[in-house]
Amino acid sequence: MFIDKAKLFVKAGKGGDGCLSFLREKFRPFGGPNGGNGGRGGDVIIVGDENLKTLLDLQRHSHYRAKEGEQGRGNNCYGKSAENLVIKVPLGTIVKKNGAIIQDITKHHQEIIVAAGGRGGRGNASFKSSKNTAPRISESGQPGEECTVELELKLIADVGIIGYPNAGKSTFLAKISQARPKIADYPFTTLSPNLGVVHLYDKTLVFADIPGLIDGAASGRGLGHDFLRHIERTKIILHIVDAFGYGNKNAYSTYLAINKELKKYSEKLAKKLQVVAINKIDIPSSEKAIKMFKKKGKKVFPISAANNTGVKSVSEEIYKKIKTVKEEVPAEIKSAHYKYEPEFAIRKKGNVFEITGRKIIDLVAMTNFKELESARRFQNILKKIGIDQRLKEEGVKTGDTVKVGNYEFSYEE
Repeated sequence: MFIDKAKLFVKAGKGGDGCLSFLREKFRPFGGPNGGNGGRGGDVIIVGDENLKTLLDLQRHSHYRAKEGEQGRGNNCYGKSAENLVIKVPLGTIVKKNGAIIQDITKHHQEIIVAAGGRGGRGNASFKSSKNTAPRISESGQPGEECTVELELKLIADVGIIGYPNAGKSTFLAKISQARPKIADYPFTTLSPNLGVVHLYDKTLVFADIPGLIDGAASGRGLGHDFLRHIERTKIILHIVDAFGYGNKNAYSTYLAINKELKKYSEKLAKKLQVVAINKIDIPSSEKAIKMFKKKGKKVFPISAANNTGVKSVSEEIYKKIKTVKEEVPAEIKSAHYKYEPEFAIRKKGNVFEITGRKIIDLVAMTNFKELESARRFQNILKKIGIDQRLKEEGVKTGDTVKVGNYEFSYEE
């Protein structure tokens, strides 16, 4: 099954906890602290894989969590960093966070970190100083990042085959390649794009058979948005027109209608080079359509995809045109803009004082409150950066609740 959209919920690994340990050896009563640091948590990385063609597996399995780093140990042993969690996606996948494009995966093994693992907590050996030679302080590991990632696949093909339903697009693809799309004599036989590899002289081209477009496709009618998206990356368009039209439209009217939908969807799409082929010329009275196009001054190639008539001429024209097309530029990636954020902010609601700020939230998460010395260090840092003073200015009283991240404290003078 061809799936071209997926939403993932990812969480990077937490860093390993630092170790609180002291050297204990015979004849060395004051061996000192030897607790090692924890290992780094695993990142969540999205990687391009040329062997994948769909996002089906990612739609079925949408939650991903990287492993945590190992805890530090005594004797100054550092914990092992966790392996990164790799999520493979097809080439042509656009990666979005918060609606903004952060990467356009167009190459094999191209990668991007979508959630960074937390750093390992420090063991008590890292806190040793001339003032505190035997610290009973260790840090918990930093929590890993978590976020929602949107994936959108746009097929990477050289030639996009478009046209109304039942115009003969799949038949044409089957004739020029080893692709075996479903072919039948009713509309909407093709429900998802089919790819075929075609060898033309010194070039190997990928053709994409796009399911039939109808009026209103640019507005999403008939899954129009889902199909039109896949034409955006193609270098050239092969527009196959049924010589007998579609519904109450004649051949030329269907040609105009499709181009109107392309323009509605994207001006860039409407400007792509097109090769127009009129199909089903093996059926009597099909010449009327050819005359109509020539009367309008349009260059067309009469073909019968079923009988392989004229297919070679169309292929040669595509070969000539595609040599003049410049390489596609990857989707625009918005640069990261770092705006200044205060170190902390305090929001009062009744007798609850909520402190926000990335640094403070990480400090709370990494403080080991089971150790009195670690708790005191936490209080000293709050005083040093001015939080204690700001709380007093906001009117905090003994017994009020101070909330930081997922932790709540009772304030005391």
